[in-house]
Amino acid sequence: MSAPSQDKPSLSKMAADIWAVADLLRGDYKRHEYGKVILPFTVLRRLDAVMAPTRAAVWERDAQLTIQNKQRPLELAAKLSFYNTSKQNFKSIASDADMVAKNLRDYVNGFSPNVKQILSRFDLDNVITGLANAKLLYKVVGRFAGMQELDKLSNHDMGYVFEHVIRLFAEDSNETAGEHFTPREVIDLMVALLIAPDDHVLAGAGKVINVLDPACGTGGMLTAAQDRITRMGTKTNVYLFGQEVNGESWAICESDMLMLGQQGNIHFGNSFSDDGFEGRTFDYMLANPPFGVEWKKVADFVNAEAELGFAGRFGAGTPRINDGSFLFLQHMIDKMTPVDEGGARIGIVFNGSPLFTGAAGSGESEIRRWILDDLDLLEGIVALPDQLFYNTGISTYLWILTNRKDPALRERVILLDARDQWEKMRKSFGDKRKKISKDQIDVITKMYGKARAIAADPDHPDHTSVKIFRTRDFGYRRITVERPLRQRFEVTEDTLAALDIAKPLAKWEGRNTLINALRGLLGSVWWTKKEAVNALHKAVADFGATWPKTASHLKALWSAVAVSDPEGELQTAKDGSALPDPDLRDYENIPLDEDIDVYFAREVLPHVPDAWIDREKTKVGYEIPFTRHFYVYTPPRPLAEIDAELRELEKQIQKLLGEVTE
Repeated sequence: MSAPSQDKPSLSKMAADIWAVADLLRGDYKRHEYGKVILPFTVLRRLDAVMAPTRAAVWERDAQLTIQNKQRPLELAAKLSFYNTSKQNFKSIASDADMVAKNLRDYVNGFSPNVKQILSRFDLDNVITGLANAKLLYKVVGRFAGMQELDKLSNHDMGYVFEHVIRLFAEDSNETAGEHFTPREVIDLMVALLIAPDDHVLAGAGKVINVLDPACGTGGMLTAAQDRITRMGTKTNVYLFGQEVNGESWAICESDMLMLGQQGNIHFGNSFSDDGFEGRTFDYMLANPPFGVEWKKVADFVNAEAELGFAGRFGAGTPRINDGSFLFLQHMIDKMTPVDEGGARIGIVFNGSPLFTGAAGSGESEIRRWILDDLDLLEGIVALPDQLFYNTGISTYLWILTNRKDPALRERVILLDARDQWEKMRKSFGDKRKKISKDQIDVITKMYGKARAIAADPDHPDHTSVKIFRTRDFGYRRITVERPLRQRFEVTEDTLAALDIAKPLAKWEGRNTLINALRGLLGSVWWTKKEAVNALHKAVADFGATWPKTASHLKALWSAVAVSDPEGELQTAKDGSALPDPDLRDYENIPLDEDIDVYFAREVLPHVPDAWIDREKTKVGYEIPFTRHFYVYTPPRPLAEIDAELRELEKQIQKLLGEVTE
């Protein structure tokens, strides 16, 4: 399409004008339904504006053609990858109130097949019917027909407008915090970090670059990546591929690709259960998957593929059901171009959960272990400021992965703290109160590129913001620390109550007589199990009750009678070894390169000399405690300073009270 006018309208104003159509819908539509009307009409009006310069040429060419398949000749006439043969446009439709529904449907039916597919995701025919029944169709068409500047916006800017409108739609739909949209400056930063190291590679002529976003939304990341790559190499052929599960977002993205004339494919469907690019590999991948959104709906597909091991995408393991972030990352890793074919780079936005959620041996920990230790794919993580996103104020992190690391970074990971790189916005958008300026994007990108030098130079002004760790530094062994079980034995009202509600005894006929037999021992305490056994046996026999015989019944009895007591008798197994006390069980995480016994002797035994390690339960885990590595201790204020401040406040209060009483 032609370059946008330099006199382009304000993006925020354009988005506000579009969303103002909601004023017409109030009363007839619920708030969460506004977007169902506004989004498809925005797409239609945008297409209408873009086609205006060649509309007459398309009509003329259509009239000349006698062949059945007119698609390619009409695309050439339109100078676009789509067209419309109807004699209608928004101006003509809006000029006839009586025929508005018929003319609008005629207009929609005149589109090329690719646009019809896009519009089908909006269920447009039912939208038209609903507006007509509410006697609002003419007003809505007229309002959009009056928007004369949509053709002046570049695709990048129009993407911003779409996302702004979708954000408002999401707020009115009470979307969860995970259903967010990526601010453009975050996209620009991710693209810069992802592609900047390859400046020299992409500058060459004739390169073919394949880019994938498996959670592409309206396509903002894809178009930003394309813009960056083509600026670096004018003869580079960029193919954009994406997948999106939301029909409306897919339709907006697909329409954007059509207007760009972009090569590639945007697949509609769930990336986990309907992989649109199975068997394909890509040079660059980037994504901002939903934060903390469960994957229960596709669990059968995911678990079945996980059982295939590394013959499928999820061989490293599956995360907990309420967060599919690591599924997206494994999906992308599966599609990396092999190193011998040039390799690949991945950029993905996560919240803090994938850094540390999941103990040793859990699905998340095993996935981190696979990425860090087995494959050595993680190049770096950049911590972003909070309050950057529209629908959530939580902290976020950019993960950069590659299978062609710089040799100096092999088995190393960059951690970059960019949480101070932000500016306050003049006006908040939902939860978004901060932004990253272009200058700050440049600062972060340069810091990342020079990370090794900065981390090695204590005098560098950014030294405290950059650290480099070995991949093994994130690994640890989780040991189980046991302490001996010491018990006393007693019969109290609590003991009898515990026996009365014990599930193993619920259906046992002898429960009530056993309880009555033990009632005569109320207040009794024994300090050895042998004494307790003798006394209990005697009481049961004297009462004529039945002694429990099954293992579950006996366990329920002793669970009620025995009480943990540091002064009690040591309980032992048949081989004489001390039994562990589950209530005193503890865990320690020990760095991989530290000797377990040395650590145990130094950190544990001085505090609990009778403790031991259950070595059969030791597990290896991986976590990335980002904030701990950048924690800076702030000493408390001196007491004298606090006292002086309190005295000054007291004086001010006394003065104010004096003024009130005068």
